Amino acid sequence: MRRILLIDDEPDIRAIARIAIEVVAGWEWTEADSGLAGLEVARATTPDAVLIDVMMPGMDGIATASAFRADSALRELPLILLTAKSMDDRHEWLVNGILPKPFDPMTLGNDIARILGWDT
Repeated sequence: MRRILLIDDEPDIRAIARIAIEVVAGWEWTEADSGLAGLEVARATTPDAVLIDVMMPGMDGIATASAFRADSALRELPLILLTAKSMDDRHEWLVNGILPKPFDPMTLGNDIARILGWDT
């Protein structure tokens, strides 16, 4: 069973994503409300993929993704940015993909699987 970590400062987004991942996709779920907390949760739970909100106070999504890539224990984890902003491809070297917000809860699992090349 896949385990997904979502790092997002918005409780409502985490709640919707949790339903999408646990109920719709049937995967395990972990969450964090900041980049620093997300790094700690990732070290403790070893997720199969990490979804990271781009717009967060303090350590934003780009800084969080960079911290994952700089950490020898976490650098190989698949990372997907979630963003309500339009993004160009300059961050593609850092992450495995980018998903727009708002996302469709009914297809979030399939979207993650498509980006990461997982069988659904």
